[in-house]
Amino acid sequence: MINDISGILDRREVIKTLKMLIFAGLMTIIPFFHNQMITGPLVNALLFIAVCLFGARIAILIGLIPSLVALSLGFLPIVSAPIIPFIMVSNALLILIFDIFWKKNYWAGIVAASLGKFIFLSFFSRLVLELSMKEKIAITLANMMSWPQLFTALVGGLLAYVFLRKIKRI
Repeated sequence: MINDISGILDRREVIKTLKMLIFAGLMTIIPFFHNQMITGPLVNALLFIAVCLFGARIAILIGLIPSLVALSLGFLPIVSAPIIPFIMVSNALLILIFDIFWKKNYWAGIVAASLGKFIFLSFFSRLVLELSMKEKIAITLANMMSWPQLFTALVGGLLAYVFLRKIKRI
């Protein structure tokens, strides 16, 4: 099968496609951990790694998967559905900011991207949730979308750094 494809595509493209499929598979599996302090760093690490390996466009596509899986399989409370688009946009923002910086200064990229995601998601999730549900539930969900997002993004950046150093990509 691969020999048939390699006649059409260059071997490097086949390998790159297989790597992207592995990343998509990992992003599909990660929500099954059900713990924000595990899933957050893993998702963010894979987003940072995807930028370095595949570029921002592919990373953004890969970044849509965890939120869709988590919501569709019931891993997130249905009341959090209104903030899913904002989570997706915050992941895209993380990717785009990191993409601007990472080749010049990896750590500046991690910090700027993490702060950008944190600020965006904190603001919009609180706004949307306060407008759409009871105060107690809104506060709980908004808190999940605030400081833990900064923490998990920074830890994800550290995990990505260890991996990327190991494979000699940075």
